[in-house]
Amino acid sequence: MKLGAFSVSLSVRDLTASKQFYERLGFTAFAGDVASRYLIMKNGNALIGLFQGMFANNILTFNPGWDENAANTEPFDDVREIQRQLKSQGVSIDHEADEQTAGPASLTLTDPDGNVIYIDQHR
Repeated sequence: MKLGAFSVSLSVRDLTASKQFYERLGFTAFAGDVASRYLIMKNGNALIGLFQGMFANNILTFNPGWDENAANTEPFDDVREIQRQLKSQGVSIDHEADEQTAGPASLTLTDPDGNVIYIDQHR
């Protein structure tokens, strides 16, 4: 199963303060903007999403079909196929991708410790 690019999506109280903090660690803004209340920060292959007021807790995020530069990868496992594989292994899905569509879709699941995993396909 190919889950694609990995990032940690952080729920932050003050986007500007968080941006400045991660810039001190060598991260630079890669996508998003302060006006939209989110930034994707990058340091080498490491990605951190900073999201102000969008969700309550931190989330582990995977992007099938993308690498860490948001470039398309081939081949890739479609999120619907990932969902079928997870369900066949007895994994409970919190929010399922629509199996009747193609293209962008997402699903969420929760690990045994309550950590939310977001599999978000943009293509």
